[in-house]
Amino acid sequence: MTGFFVAPFHGKMISGGEDLVSAVVPLMKLLSLAIIGLVLAHPKTQIVPKATFKLLSKLVFALFLPCLIFTDLGQSITLENVTLWWFIPVNVVLSTVIGCILGYLVAIICRPPPEFIRFTIIMTAFGNTGNLPIAIVGSVCHSTDNPFGPHCHRRGVAYVSFAQWVAVILVYTLVYHMMEPPLEYYEIVEEGIEIEEEALVNDISRPLLVEAEWPGIEDKETEHSKTPFIARVFNSISSISRTAFPDLDFMDEGSSSSPKSIRCLAEPRMVRRIRIVAEQTPIRHILQPPTIASLLAIIVGMVPQLKAFFFGDDSPLSFFTDSLEILAGAMVPSVMLILGGMLAEGPNDSKLGIRTTIGIIVARLLVLPLLGIGVVAFADKMNFLVDGDQMYRFVLLLQYTTPSAILLGAIASLRGYAVSEASALLFWQHFAKDELGEQLDDFDKKRWNQIPVVENGNTLDFPSN
Repeated sequence: MTGFFVAPFHGKMISGGEDLVSAVVPLMKLLSLAIIGLVLAHPKTQIVPKATFKLLSKLVFALFLPCLIFTDLGQSITLENVTLWWFIPVNVVLSTVIGCILGYLVAIICRPPPEFIRFTIIMTAFGNTGNLPIAIVGSVCHSTDNPFGPHCHRRGVAYVSFAQWVAVILVYTLVYHMMEPPLEYYEIVEEGIEIEEEALVNDISRPLLVEAEWPGIEDKETEHSKTPFIARVFNSISSISRTAFPDLDFMDEGSSSSPKSIRCLAEPRMVRRIRIVAEQTPIRHILQPPTIASLLAIIVGMVPQLKAFFFGDDSPLSFFTDSLEILAGAMVPSVMLILGGMLAEGPNDSKLGIRTTIGIIVARLLVLPLLGIGVVAFADKMNFLVDGDQMYRFVLLLQYTTPSAILLGAIASLRGYAVSEASALLFWQHFAKDELGEQLDDFDKKRWNQIPVVENGNTLDFPSN
């Protein structure tokens, strides 16, 4: 049936077979890179040790990805474009809300162990909005006859980078607290044992999954990161919470005020509980190198004088931005090699259950993409999208089709909650994505190739550097 499909595109008629090839070839490029990484890191070959992949992940996190974001987003963004791209961050929120609903339905239908209900919702709701979409965009735009026209790669990276703000904020607020260990299943360990486990976890034996998108995660651990902090704060009436938070309703012991006067001046109990939780939310972790690069790119791009200073053939710092572009070229192959190294470790033992694992994979990689097509199509009919910009629509669709974020594995390790389950689920999701990706990508292209390309209409005018 696919062979009879004909879609108008760039004024030419492209047969269904050619359209299928254009959808499959970029995916095969990414799979080839991932397979190379898998072979290099496989335990039987060990051509490249795990420590090398961890070093490579740090280079991606701190150097390659920030360079790519700054060069592409900085050249593409303007004050006018910020107002035109408003639906990109909104779509991240919509995809998360829909994913949470699907995750809740998966939890009801598949009935995972009670301690993994929140984990099931999170893994269904939050997809990879950073490295993997950028890698897909880079693969699709690698050929000169790509289906998205000139400046394909720059626009795609700009759109993906513009969406990362909301995703990062959600991860370090909502996800961080939802991934805390459930209080009823929390086991108090002795201080000596805890220190011993900490020393082990900082060893080279730490899975590559943990540091794939957040190197140096052990430096971010806090006093309450591996404890059910919110549950103990909001259950402070119980004996456990009174010992954990003895000063919840009183000032510090050094204060000379009487308890009666303190109660008169103190803020309401619920307000104080919320404030305590907010103070322990690692919002400061948002300022990571990729986020800082996005912020700098937005500032430079929105100020024409600064933009002319950095970008353009005649700009004083063109040599510097060209150097950044050279470094940025290493981002996509490095990310896919790291993904292959992560898959080489294989799935860990999981207590989640086969039924729940399959339910999350089906919801995340099959049901959510279909719903995403409906959401983006509806937004297009409501004129919320940029007219005639197919790359804009493609990135919006990618936000619904990617597997769960690898960063969730790092958050699980940070909170000490469902680490093995996250590793196993991410492994099987990326394995299943290889099988479903070709069909979904082809389906997405068929849907959006029917939109006429506007050459000199309302499409964005990107720099031709």
